[in-house]
Amino acid sequence: MVSESLREKYGEKLVALGESHKEIVVLDADLSSSTRTGMFGKKFPERFFNMGISEQSMVTAAAGLALSGKKAFVSTFAVFLTRTYEQIRQSVCYNNIDVKFVVTHPGITVGEDGATHQIIEDTGIMCGLPNMKVIVPADTVEVSSLMDYLVDKTRTPYYVRLSREKFPVVNQPDYTFIEGKNTVLRDGADLTIFCNGSMVGHALNAAEELKQQAIDAAVINVSSMKPLDRENIIKYAKSTGHILTAEEHSIYNGLGSRVAEVVSEEYPVSVVRIGMRDTFGKSGKSWELFDYFHMGIKDIVDAGVKCFLEEDKYETVS
Repeated sequence: MVSESLREKYGEKLVALGESHKEIVVLDADLSSSTRTGMFGKKFPERFFNMGISEQSMVTAAAGLALSGKKAFVSTFAVFLTRTYEQIRQSVCYNNIDVKFVVTHPGITVGEDGATHQIIEDTGIMCGLPNMKVIVPADTVEVSSLMDYLVDKTRTPYYVRLSREKFPVVNQPDYTFIEGKNTVLRDGADLTIFCNGSMVGHALNAAEELKQQAIDAAVINVSSMKPLDRENIIKYAKSTGHILTAEEHSIYNGLGSRVAEVVSEEYPVSVVRIGMRDTFGKSGKSWELFDYFHMGIKDIVDAGVKCFLEEDKYETVS
C-alpha cells in the first residue's frame, strides 16, 4: 500500500476549496509549516491569521468570525488545542457555530517529541462536548472527501484528528465520506476489528496474518467517532461474536470505550481493546513505539487470536 501524508492533503484541499469558497478563513497558532495551513496563508494572506502562541485567543477569534458568517478552520497540534477547552465549550459548542478544528500531531506517532506532545486523550475530551462531531480519518482519500463534506454540507463544530506520519492509502479512489457511517474495508465471519486513523493499516495487515491462522477477520474503519454507527457495530457483534478495537489513543474514553458501550447496551459480546493503557507516551521512533506500547501488528494478531478463542478477558487497570 502506498503511504501519503494526511496533513499535506489537508493543506492542499484548503487551498483548492479556498478558490471557490470565499467564506473560508484559516487560523493557526504559529505552527502553519507543520499543520500545512501555510499553503492557504501563502495563497490567501488576507484570509489567514497566525495567532501566535495564543490558542485561547485563536479559538475565541474563530468563534467571532463564524458568528459573522465565515467558515473558520482552526489548526495546531492536538495537545495545544485541548488547552482551550473552555473557549471551545463556551464560545463554539454552546453557540453551535461553524468552526472546524483540524489538528495534527496526535498520539504516539509524534515520536521523538515525547510524552508532553503525544496526546492520547483528545478524542475522548471532544466526544464529551455537546454539538461537537469527532472524525478520525484513515488516509488521504478520506481527508479529501471529508473536507468537501465539511465545507459544502456542514455549519456546526467538528474536531478532525490528522496524523504526523504518512500512512497507507486504504480507501478506494471513489470513496465518499458519510457522517455516522463505518466503512467495511474487509469482511469476515469470525472476528471484527474496529479501528481508525493510523491503526487501520495495522489492522488490515493483522487480518492477513490472522487468515493464516484460520481466523476470518473483518476490518472496519470507524472514522466517524461521533456520531457513531451503532447499527454497523451491532450487526458485526451479532455476525462474528468477537470484537477487537484498535486505536492510537487511550483505551479510556476512546474508540474502544465507545464500541463497548454500544455492545453492552444492545448485544453483549467479548470486546478486547488495543491502545494506550493508562500511561503517557515516550520519546522514540514512531514505528518502534507501536511495538513498545503493544499496539503493533503482532499485538493485534495475538489479541485477535485470544479474543476469538475467548481466552482473553480485559484486565482492569486501576
